[in-house]
Amino acid sequence: MFKIAGLTALLFAFLLPLKSSAETLTIFAASSLKNALDEIINVYQANSEDQLIVSYAGSSALARQIEMGAPADIFISANEAWMDYLLERNMILPESRFDLAHNTLVLIGGQDQTSIELENPALKLSDYLSGNYLAMALTNSVPAGIYGKQALTSLGLWQDVETQVAQADNVRAALALVATGEAPLGIVYNSDAVAEPRVKILATFPADSHATIRYPAAITDLGNKSPAERFLKFLRSSATKAILERNGFSEATDTQ
Repeated sequence: MFKIAGLTALLFAFLLPLKSSAETLTIFAASSLKNALDEIINVYQANSEDQLIVSYAGSSALARQIEMGAPADIFISANEAWMDYLLERNMILPESRFDLAHNTLVLIGGQDQTSIELENPALKLSDYLSGNYLAMALTNSVPAGIYGKQALTSLGLWQDVETQVAQADNVRAALALVATGEAPLGIVYNSDAVAEPRVKILATFPADSHATIRYPAAITDLGNKSPAERFLKFLRSSATKAILERNGFSEATDTQ
């Protein structure tokens, strides 16, 4: 792991020459990236004149905002589908696209709860809900919810809990429902669980129970290309990888 001093030093190896005047860069990023990306941006801005503004939300909402003309320079999605959605509409620069990171999907509960064996053929998640709700992001549009429904369906658990799912606008909202005790269980990313001390990981969903969780990043077609290229260069650096790993993400295979 890199210490902050080491991260700062690495910036000089990866940043392009600085401009004499600051430029503003707007980033639209999936909610699950907040802790890691905030840290990445803080390190980057310590050595850059560019000013970075980030809007966090569900990938579906962000993609639709970009489609409607929202002034984003960079889009970082929590799945490939919403990046493909913008690509099909000629709203990202395809040559700038790369996978920033991967993630895993976990079942969470309160700190006093015991582990759950997801592949137990006799498992009924509804028994653990006791009439309450399973917190998930929107299962038809938000990546974490889509992955969660895929995993539950693959394991034969979806029908058991379908009527007890509390759907939130994004994965961080689903996390909050469990953290505050409003829902006894939730499905979020590993990186979300790592960021919230009030929850406990009860199980990790098998990798083959859902599509691979990728975070593609790209410059939008309407973006401010020069500062966006500088920041994407840093996103590919070893310093960024260290921050992502510390925040519960895993390394993508094409960030070299």
